[in-house]
Amino acid sequence: MRPAHIALAALVAAVWGVNFVVIEIGLDHFPPLLFSALRFLVAALPAVFFVGRPKVAWKWIVGVGLALGVAKFGLLFTGMSLGAPAGLSSLVLQVQAVFTALFAFLALGERPGRIKLLGMGVALAGIGVAAVDEGASGASLTGFALIIAAALCWGVSNVLTRKAAPPDALNFMVWVSIVPVLPLLALSLLLEGPDRDLVALRQLDWTGAGVIVYVAWITTVFGFGAWGWLLRPHPASSVAPFSLLVPVFGMSSAALFLGESVSPLRWCAAALLVGGVALASVTPGRRRGAQIAGAAGAPERTVRVPLTAHTAPSVPKERA
Repeated sequence: MRPAHIALAALVAAVWGVNFVVIEIGLDHFPPLLFSALRFLVAALPAVFFVGRPKVAWKWIVGVGLALGVAKFGLLFTGMSLGAPAGLSSLVLQVQAVFTALFAFLALGERPGRIKLLGMGVALAGIGVAAVDEGASGASLTGFALIIAAALCWGVSNVLTRKAAPPDALNFMVWVSIVPVLPLLALSLLLEGPDRDLVALRQLDWTGAGVIVYVAWITTVFGFGAWGWLLRPHPASSVAPFSLLVPVFGMSSAALFLGESVSPLRWCAAALLVGGVALASVTPGRRRGAQIAGAAGAPERTVRVPLTAHTAPSVPKERA
């Protein structure tokens, strides 16, 4: 990768890591489900009028919209509102790579190798250490459990995204963002109450508006757009590892801006989880013959790489 592309990948990871701090601030202004609904509403409008028609079947857009938008983000925002710290949430959410590998095996028949299984075990050990640290600190185990449930739902959406194989990541993400808006609003009215929602909207200030803009346009539109752009000239195996920087930026920004302490036990959990996800993301390299064929201009087979944190699907190269 060129230095400019490496810098862009690192910038996207930083944007996604700081996003957890921004979510924490936003939860002081909005109920979690309403906040999530507003995030997707602003991400979809007006972008949906500029990205063109959907390039995949509606069943995949609706499926990913429900799994990612309603379930994953609804659980994530609710878990953080119940006390799950921003830095820890950015870390624990990365266990989605383990769930992705598990669901890919069950639904797609992608059998994990020994290294991937080892990585999954190490990552789960990291989750266990994080749970012990969370319990010892007296924080909300319910919120912690909801973050894990959010990671599970993210794994489901990753497999659905792989099945959809969208050729344009930004187009796909914008159309997916339309789906969760009404279900999340309905759930907010039902569970959080119209009075609470109206108070939040009436008290909207510049900070609340800025939070919505960040999570919608910076994190979603710019983040996924840049990530998808990077996946066009580079293989997913080169881009995906940068997502491991997300919890690094998440935990450091939470400590810097929110004053969250990072205990030695949490650093241990971070090392286990990030290391495990890295191992679980390992994909065997191409055979030398395939490399020679590609260099000679012969058609290449697309290499499937597990989707890791915030990773868009790999884009197959065009046949020569």
